[in-house]
Amino acid sequence: MKLISVIPARSGSKGLKNKNIYPINNKSLISYTFKQIKESKLKNSYVLTNSKLLKKIASKYKINNQYV
Repeated sequence: MKLISVIPARSGSKGLKNKNIYPINNKSLISYTFKQIKESKLKNSYVLTNSKLLKKIASKYKINNQYV
């Protein structure tokens, strides 16, 4: 059986704008998610985003991305 992960990561938020790229310990919040995915046994991972910056971060972690 093949498993994939899909990460929805939009940039707009009512409470904290761009919270996915908010730095925690000098790393963006979404970077922690991407790191855990790369350490898992999942072969295919995708991030769906409306942010060019999130797309760039996903590329850094070699996560397939789709700018919507």
